[in-house]
Amino acid sequence: MIFSWAQVKKGGEDATAIVRWSPVFNFQFQYHNDFSSRAGFFTGVNIRNVGFIFDDPTTVNTRYKARVYDLGVPVALKLGNMRGLCLFGGYEIEFPFNYKEKRFVNEVKEEKNTSWFSSKVPSYYQSFFFGVQTAFGAQLKFKYYMTNFFNKNYSADDGAGNVVKPYANIDANVLYISLSFQVLKGAKAYHKDK
Repeated sequence: MIFSWAQVKKGGEDATAIVRWSPVFNFQFQYHNDFSSRAGFFTGVNIRNVGFIFDDPTTVNTRYKARVYDLGVPVALKLGNMRGLCLFGGYEIEFPFNYKEKRFVNEVKEEKNTSWFSSKVPSYYQSFFFGVQTAFGAQLKFKYYMTNFFNKNYSADDGAGNVVKPYANIDANVLYISLSFQVLKGAKAYHKDK
């Protein structure tokens, strides 16, 4: 489950960000390797639904909802009790493959766009994260995206024959808190005595 928001500025003005909850279609496979009973690392492959909601500070009563599905590869160091409570922190690179944006005016949906491998967003995101993991695989994590959510160089025709860059003046860095569970963590097959 991901609870996300963003630090958003549009045209230099701060936008009001609303927390977005995305509990579904977030999958992860993690490979853990423990160096000792007190240190280890993990990597893996993740598919995530990451986005944010914001009220446009330059237009009255206009709200945007934007999200991507992405494929991520994390690398993290773990410290603590490898069979109990431990802390972790690391870096992840993520490749967006599906983008969706909705625009609401006076709480009525006016526009919706969905596209695969969209050039409206960067080809990859870089992020760092830290969190805590319990003995049976529950993880509470905080994540910050260093890459701007939108591709500021994206250009399109505005319908009147003019080329515009709709994201050129938007700065948006996503943050989130997530709660996840490793389904098989804690089974004897995963904890062999050395």
